[in-house]
Amino acid sequence: MLIKKTRSLCPTCNTVVDAEISEEQGKIWLDRTCPIHGQSRSLYWSDALMYHRFDKYASIGNGIANPQNTLAQDSCPANCGLCNHHHSQTLLANIDLTNRCNLNCDFCFANARACGFIYEPDFAEVVSMLQVLRNEKPVPAPAVQFSGGEPTMRDDLPEIIRKAKAMGFPQVQIATNGVRISKEPGYAQELKDAGLSTAYLHFDGVTPETNALLRISETAVENLEKAKLGVVLVPTVIRGKNDHEIGDIIRFAIRHTSVIRGINFQPVAFTGAASDDDVRKSRITIPDVLERIEEQTEGILKKDDFYPVPCVLPFSDLVEAYTGRPQVRFTAHQHCGAATYVFVQEDGEVIPVNRMVDVDSLFESIEHMAETLKKGGTINKYKALLEGVKEMHASVKKGEQGNTTEFWKLISKGLIGQNFEALREFHWNALFIGTMHFMDKYNYDIERVQRCCIHYATPDGKLIPFCTYNSGPVYREQVWKKFAKKPDE
Repeated sequence: MLIKKTRSLCPTCNTVVDAEISEEQGKIWLDRTCPIHGQSRSLYWSDALMYHRFDKYASIGNGIANPQNTLAQDSCPANCGLCNHHHSQTLLANIDLTNRCNLNCDFCFANARACGFIYEPDFAEVVSMLQVLRNEKPVPAPAVQFSGGEPTMRDDLPEIIRKAKAMGFPQVQIATNGVRISKEPGYAQELKDAGLSTAYLHFDGVTPETNALLRISETAVENLEKAKLGVVLVPTVIRGKNDHEIGDIIRFAIRHTSVIRGINFQPVAFTGAASDDDVRKSRITIPDVLERIEEQTEGILKKDDFYPVPCVLPFSDLVEAYTGRPQVRFTAHQHCGAATYVFVQEDGEVIPVNRMVDVDSLFESIEHMAETLKKGGTINKYKALLEGVKEMHASVKKGEQGNTTEFWKLISKGLIGQNFEALREFHWNALFIGTMHFMDKYNYDIERVQRCCIHYATPDGKLIPFCTYNSGPVYREQVWKKFAKKPDE
């Protein structure tokens, strides 16, 4: 059954071709025909029912008001960075600080060691990229993540973090393998003092068989905990390699909730040299990951506890309606990721937020409140808030699992107290569990690319969506080669 038409890439030559997304035998497939290499079919999503449930949250944004390019619609993705056809703002920006690394992992977006040259923008170039992000309109990019390669290979990383904070980024992160953090006990504190918000720590499993860096990872977590610097674990999930430890990774995070704020499971993207057989054997999709979570947590967390990124748009609508100022809008494609929160009680019991709150009812109440505020004008704002809070209160599941007091405090603090910054505390009082499936040439959907919220900043002033930068037209290699250092530098 045909669901819709889109455009994709030929997995052999990367040519942009027309494509169809269809449903067959309970799964979602991507079909395309290359004039040179013929037909190809790839798995898009492994659960059609969940695909359609997530579709209900689809929301197309307005993009940014000052795109770098003005291009024809059919030029996507060959002339990217960001153009007038991109529909989403930058929620998280990545800046590659280097292509040097102290590891050589099998699955790596950067594939740094194979380059044969050094890419490492100088401090002034990094500042210039940060400025492009802060100049974004109508809302400056709120978060930046320094990546690579391995960003801790640069000795000026604390200085770069300090500069990003001074330029107004509320959230500054690094994507790291944790090697330097584990070997230098004071380094985590140095990063924290510079203004680092979160360390995204590569963490593929809880045994030496799945995680060759296990002891390094554990020591890094210990050092980050001493510095009181939050951690998000980032496992690359590969079918048949580490998908049997997804539940154990969650339990590891629960045991360390004093420092671990979340887990972002990333189903493997085949961005390097992979055969069709490799893809068939190792491919795992978002519904597959959620099934493993339900099975391996014995139903404590269920597939239906997870929601797509755009589900939180009512919060943006509400704050925008109340303040009269544009807000960051979470208009990522509904099939890019899924997430939920769990609360860990003092006795170790885990309560998913869905057991405490009727999430759909909560979103509906917030949406209704935002609409009321838009119509009511400034005089009736407080009255609208009070009425909205009463309506929202019905969504809190009194008497069910867990103590809902803290959850309600966080919501009411933000809405009644008119302190919207307080809503950020929600993340720091719960464990975030999410999954984000970045695309490769086998499941590439240009519709998803055009709604991407995670962008790479480059030294030439462009912002490139994550999956365009790492797949398809090979922007990463183009950028790195263009700005590579000469051998004598």
